[in-house]
Amino acid sequence: MSTDFAREAIEKLRSENESWITDVKDALGEFTATVPASSIVEVCEKLKNDHGFDLLADLCGCDRGPEEEPRFEVNYHLFSTVHYNRVRLKVLLSEDSPNVETVTTVWKTANWHERETYDLVGIIFDGHPDLRRILLPSDFDGHALRKDYPLRGYEPYSLT
Repeated sequence: MSTDFAREAIEKLRSENESWITDVKDALGEFTATVPASSIVEVCEKLKNDHGFDLLADLCGCDRGPEEEPRFEVNYHLFSTVHYNRVRLKVLLSEDSPNVETVTTVWKTANWHERETYDLVGIIFDGHPDLRRILLPSDFDGHALRKDYPLRGYEPYSLT
């Protein structure tokens, strides 16, 4: 699949406002644009409304490791059902402030993806309508997909 349409859309956004896109990577048939956390909602709205990226296929978080700075990233996988093209947006977040604005105002399906990312990685989605755990018990200690989480985990409940 060609990334030409995605590349053109990102370049148009960049020409409209240089601060919206801080880096672009085109590798192995995948196109990724790094976006500042403060601009993610605006960029998503533009890509959806002006460029036809009408589907949020996935949103996931990643812990790059406690020794990395910025430590976290949130990846937004967008798809255009009209132009049959994909683009990935990446937001980098520090350990001190793992916050980014919710995109539930752009795509309702972000609700579940953001809750899962909050639950497992600990990313806080400001303005989310119902940010609470979705997979783990509400009293679970920590975030299971963080790289500093104990390898053998933590068993809060006894099976006997």
